[in-house]
Amino acid sequence: MKVALLGILFFLTALLYASVGFGGGSTYTALLILAGANILIIPVISLACNILVVSGNTWRYRRAGYIAWAQAWPFMVLSVPMAWIGGRMRVEETVFIGLLALALLFAGLSLLFKPNGKPNTTSLPLAQPFALLVGAGLGLLSGIVGIGGGIFLAPILHYIGWGKAKEIAALCSLYILVNSVSGLAGQLIKLDGLEQLELTRPYWALAPLVLVGGFIGNRMSITVFSQNTVRKMTAILVLFVALRLLWGIALEIFSNGTILNP
Repeated sequence: MKVALLGILFFLTALLYASVGFGGGSTYTALLILAGANILIIPVISLACNILVVSGNTWRYRRAGYIAWAQAWPFMVLSVPMAWIGGRMRVEETVFIGLLALALLFAGLSLLFKPNGKPNTTSLPLAQPFALLVGAGLGLLSGIVGIGGGIFLAPILHYIGWGKAKEIAALCSLYILVNSVSGLAGQLIKLDGLEQLELTRPYWALAPLVLVGGFIGNRMSITVFSQNTVRKMTAILVLFVALRLLWGIALEIFSNGTILNP
């Protein structure tokens, strides 16, 4: 996959994900895998792009008063160190791709089949132990696969009726931001030296594209498309990439004779 095509896909991903309150890290990672990027630098690129997209969203939600710190901190106090630990963990490429594909499949189905009913009008306080457990588990998974984790947290919060739609989006943006920063720190430590970091150079041009795409996506969600339309578009994109990754894993297993000759 040429860098120019990758740039267009990154721009569209940022635009679509920002319009529904996410950063797009999971799909950035999948696209980089399909483009043949070095597996060690893929999470670094994805998390950096994630940070660029969700920083603006978090800042706007904060100004609008949608972030309730008293309810937000239990999700993040353990997720931040766990994302750092996950970022430092070394996993086999097939395991990495498999975890990512399953994560994308879950996220895509959650977005596609999310009920279209009215958003909740009251916030439902969560027991702190539950919030701590959810935050820690998703933080670890996010660090391993190089994403922020908000795309996993949002369906859980919607399912239990945690709060209004914008409150959930605000919490997820903040969750993605802190986990992406922590995960990126872990991923950078995992690199053996500056030589491997130099491998990211051909992908630096992706940064301004996701920044602009994220800004347009946020504006477009308000003025052009309904949230339901953009959500379904995003779900279809995520599911396509997930199935493409799973298909690639299946072909590799059969070609290696893993199933036929255990």
